[in-house]
Amino acid sequence: MLNPLLDTGGLPRFRDLQPEHALPALRELISAHRQKLAALLSAETPLDFDSLIKPLEEMQHELRSAFSPVTHLQSVLEDPGWRDAYNAALPLLTEHDAEISQNKALFDAYQQVAAALPPDASNTQRTLIQHALRDFRLGGVALDDEAKAEYREIRQQLASLQAGFEQNVQDSTDNWHLYVADEKRLTGLPESVIARARQAATDLGKSGFRMPLDFPTWQAVATHAADRELRATFYKAWATRASDQAKDPQWDNSNNINRILALRHRLAELVGFNNFGQFSLATKMAGDTGEVIGFLRELAKKTRPAAKREIQDLEALAGRPVEAWDVSYWLEKLKQEKFAVSNELLREYFPVDRVKKGLFALATRLYGVSLKRNDAVQTWHPSVRYYEVHDDNGDIVGGFYTDLFARAGKRNGAWIDECIVRKNLAGENVRPIGYLVCNFSPPNDAGVSLLTHTDVVTLFHEFGHMLHHLLTRVDYPALAGINGVPWDAVELPSQFMENFAWHKDVLTSASGHHETGEPLPDEMFNQLLKSRHCGAALAMLRQIEFALFDFRLHTEFDPEQPTEPLAVLAEVRDEVALVQHPEFNRFPQSFSHIFAGGYAAGYYSYKWAEVLAADAFSAFEESGVFDAGTARRFRQEILEVGGSRDFMQAFVAFRGRKPTLEALLKQSGINIAA
Repeated sequence: MLNPLLDTGGLPRFRDLQPEHALPALRELISAHRQKLAALLSAETPLDFDSLIKPLEEMQHELRSAFSPVTHLQSVLEDPGWRDAYNAALPLLTEHDAEISQNKALFDAYQQVAAALPPDASNTQRTLIQHALRDFRLGGVALDDEAKAEYREIRQQLASLQAGFEQNVQDSTDNWHLYVADEKRLTGLPESVIARARQAATDLGKSGFRMPLDFPTWQAVATHAADRELRATFYKAWATRASDQAKDPQWDNSNNINRILALRHRLAELVGFNNFGQFSLATKMAGDTGEVIGFLRELAKKTRPAAKREIQDLEALAGRPVEAWDVSYWLEKLKQEKFAVSNELLREYFPVDRVKKGLFALATRLYGVSLKRNDAVQTWHPSVRYYEVHDDNGDIVGGFYTDLFARAGKRNGAWIDECIVRKNLAGENVRPIGYLVCNFSPPNDAGVSLLTHTDVVTLFHEFGHMLHHLLTRVDYPALAGINGVPWDAVELPSQFMENFAWHKDVLTSASGHHETGEPLPDEMFNQLLKSRHCGAALAMLRQIEFALFDFRLHTEFDPEQPTEPLAVLAEVRDEVALVQHPEFNRFPQSFSHIFAGGYAAGYYSYKWAEVLAADAFSAFEESGVFDAGTARRFRQEILEVGGSRDFMQAFVAFRGRKPTLEALLKQSGINIAA
């Protein structure tokens, strides 16, 4: 029987997939690809784009499609078998990737193809080859054999350490819970959170309330719990995950962090960079490390006065200095007092199915696509849904899965990932498929999950990424969707979409009271809109803090005298933060974005891309938020081009000029003249 992971001709067969399928499938594919590559390079006839590049694109696409379910399932299922399969596969794939990137004969062949490109070759083809040649150099193709071996070994170690980092965070999070006997301690929490905690205790034959550390519970406690001690307890648990200060320190990431930083620095040195920050920028929009640091510090300088006023407002309302575990709680109180906005009242108007309906209607209005649920498609969990995306002719553009609710064993956070990347080579049109994953509160006994407005914004954000993946018109997988897009621009479509979650027409369509179906009342929307900037400056400073910490950590690392990450974080906080954190805070130990994800020396990308997104949305505000011409231009110049075009050129083609910082400050309600 064919290994289901090798059946890459359609959607993954999730009902048939088992962890033991992973290694045999990947070994078989890699072996076959090695043979194909050897045959290509030994061909007697000169290689050209069609005979070299296209077959390699086919092979990479096949391998990615086979591995995608393995990567995905180990993130969303409480099944140690999938984690073991993923961890076992990483060395195999890392070695194969290094073989490709350090293959001098293949590099030479690419150079020959580049030199012989005909005048009528497309810009996409030229860009694909340019990116590949750059990646060969970053992958160590020019190194001697000894250095190549060291490079490959570092890549192997990093792959293992980064996977271990993420898994430690998940295990540490899942391991923590708090039993609460007295329901009075839960005053202020949403009834859905209380009901879940009560049921969790009952399921274990206990009375009282068993409260986990998943994101919906942590967020609810931080925002709504009147019991300050309860907030402080949850804050400490969240801020010490996977650290020496955690309830169970067996998952401490401290050594992982130090080893990851040292290995990244050495990797950068091997290929000619002074530090990993420089290495990271080789594939980004930002020109050099000084430009990134300057950008963040300028943004901090312009934001800090507004953030100070916000802190003063919170402390005036609280009647005392606010600690780290007080900020979200008093921000919620401030919204209620100044704007009569309550997250709990708003939740009643945002059942998840209604929000999705409104979000999909927005995609139709902007881009002419329609989304249809298909329950015949196999999934990995009963709560997962699959949607087909159709163009205005009714043809299928692509599809995506939604996995929206928190559960044990599932990674925290929200993200999208590629299941299948668009490919249209030799007449075979493979449509893009994606995964959209969130961690919202699970449905109650009536099957209803109510979202906060923050959750709504999160869903819009991730859907923006998904549209970027789905609406691409690029035929080559290496440049389709988000592939080949500079990491400091990849957040533009997602942050752009967040703006629609604050628009009256959109929220009217995306809301409906869970009992009456009544859309969000005008008065509540008006108050919500007024509250948009409440805490925005503090939130901005928080992101700048994370970005500066990340970038300084990677650019200033000295292997002779390694700096303690907590010391760097303390310096950054002294420079930009207004909220003081206690000594036990171990934020770096759970900072998966930079130690396990793709944001190493790149977390600044969120703010960098937000400048682009705010400026892009201002074009919609100028022409009319639903203006068909503006939406069509945004789709054509931004969403469809993937990595096939210089991103600044693409932005200018849409906007008519380069972006400015002012649009972001205005969108955030930060008046630098105040």
